[in-house]
Amino acid sequence: MKLNTYQKTALTTVFATLVLILIGGLVRAAGAGLGCPDWPKCFGMWIPPTSAEGLPSQFDASLFNPIHTWLEYVNRLVGVLIGLLIMATFALSLRYRKTDPSVTVASALAFFLVLVQGWLGGQVVKSGLQSGMITIHMVLAMIILNTLLYAAFKATREKLAVKLSNENKRMLLGLGGFILFFTMLQLVLGTQVREEIDAVKNAAIVPPRDMWIEFTSWLYDVHRSFSWLIVILTAVLVYLLRSRNIQGVVRKTGVAIALLVLFQMLIGFGMERLGMPGTLQVLHLVSVAVLVCAEFLILLMAWFSDAEMLAEKKLK
Repeated sequence: MKLNTYQKTALTTVFATLVLILIGGLVRAAGAGLGCPDWPKCFGMWIPPTSAEGLPSQFDASLFNPIHTWLEYVNRLVGVLIGLLIMATFALSLRYRKTDPSVTVASALAFFLVLVQGWLGGQVVKSGLQSGMITIHMVLAMIILNTLLYAAFKATREKLAVKLSNENKRMLLGLGGFILFFTMLQLVLGTQVREEIDAVKNAAIVPPRDMWIEFTSWLYDVHRSFSWLIVILTAVLVYLLRSRNIQGVVRKTGVAIALLVLFQMLIGFGMERLGMPGTLQVLHLVSVAVLVCAEFLILLMAWFSDAEMLAEKKLK
């Protein structure tokens, strides 16, 4: 399907935000969150050096790790790029201010939230990766991502001919809403568990890697148990999509959600059994971001289905 400039920019921004989450996951897995100890500069410079010899005199050279520093620096550069893309998305959304103001409003909200996210990122660094700050940072990233997804969906809505009966619409909104709610809860719990593991691996005496999970609190048990609830709800969703013969992009999205949930479960099992390898940590983070997008998308398709649009026309 042919897309206009706004639609292309909005969708590009959504995918770029997922890339930023990927890079953020790499930073977290590598323990490079403080690779740049200050903000907005990095070691007091706009472009950090590649060796300790290039550091300003006020910084301790023993704290410099070129890999960590440049990984965090690239993370910040991509964050700036996302900010510019969201600014462009907002500017281009003005074409919809009369035909569909919600597109402009959502784009403006995403632009405002990304400014807040930039400020919050600085607070995360200044707090020394304080517990709770990273969780807030991640949740806000999900809100920005789905605000952009909403704007992109509304702008391309006429290209998605989704038809649902009122009964199927109610089912998808109810069940899909529960799945999204519990997935977001899982994301928060998972981020909290990750913060506890960071505390374990940064302790004065570090236990063997395969024992890190044993030092976490009850949050890990709750996080693991809730995953089964999401599996059950997703299985019910797929069953209802098939039994009610709901076809097209809605069914495909439902199947994608089920596969992503299964993928998340397998990654979680792998992290538990293999000693929290960094690769699986990154995959776990990125796949949950994609999962949240898929769950929100199926809610959007249900809410703005053709059945509702026809009902509105009859009322007029």
